[in-house]
Amino acid sequence: MFSPEGPRLRELAVQALSSVEHGYDLLAPKFDHTPFRTPDSVLDATVSALRRTGPFDAGLDLCCGTGAGVEVLGQVCRESVTGVDFSAGMLTVARNRVRPPGPPVRWVRADARALPFGPVFDLVVSFGAFGHFLPRELPALFAGVHAVLRPGGRFVFPVVAPPRPGSLTYGMLLGFDAVMRVRNTVRRPPFVMYYRTFRFGDIRRELARAGFLVEFQALPEFGRRRDGSPKVRLVVAARAGA
Repeated sequence: MFSPEGPRLRELAVQALSSVEHGYDLLAPKFDHTPFRTPDSVLDATVSALRRTGPFDAGLDLCCGTGAGVEVLGQVCRESVTGVDFSAGMLTVARNRVRPPGPPVRWVRADARALPFGPVFDLVVSFGAFGHFLPRELPALFAGVHAVLRPGGRFVFPVVAPPRPGSLTYGMLLGFDAVMRVRNTVRRPPFVMYYRTFRFGDIRRELARAGFLVEFQALPEFGRRRDGSPKVRLVVAARAGA
């Protein structure tokens, strides 16, 4: 799962026993050499989809990590790009690594549940971060994103179709979530990272409650499952307005 440059088992164990913020501070220098980083294929497909509906002016990468989403925004935004994350370590790596073409980039350390912005963005993206939020936190999270978008702005993120019950992947994710629940029961502070708590039905319902108009777009680059459903979708949530 990991390249030779990635973290060792002991490093991952220390991270998992830390808080989310401190854990990612520790992981930051090697994060891009782990499978936790969103694959380039997903990032590239998202760029292609956004180019069909853009360009945009100001973009925000929510929970930007080491800046992969900022590089996406740099290809579709004309005026400015902002990356926000609460891990100082991840932001340090991002500042040193990311040199996207296009508009200037700023990096902001902040909690995604309390964004320090007004309605100044036309596009908000996020990649691979929602497992760090409990289901009860989604209403406030989505309401906060809605508040920083201009009228007509869009909140866009990819979601992978859930594995079928009984499959190897399903069992692995179920086991991972179970281990994390036990860990968070016996140790504080918790390390919130669950793979099976972010579901299509919950996404649509909570985005609609926050005031978004929601649609799912298939990413054709990844094909379809046997039942005809897309393997990867792009969630496009629009704030009503001009």
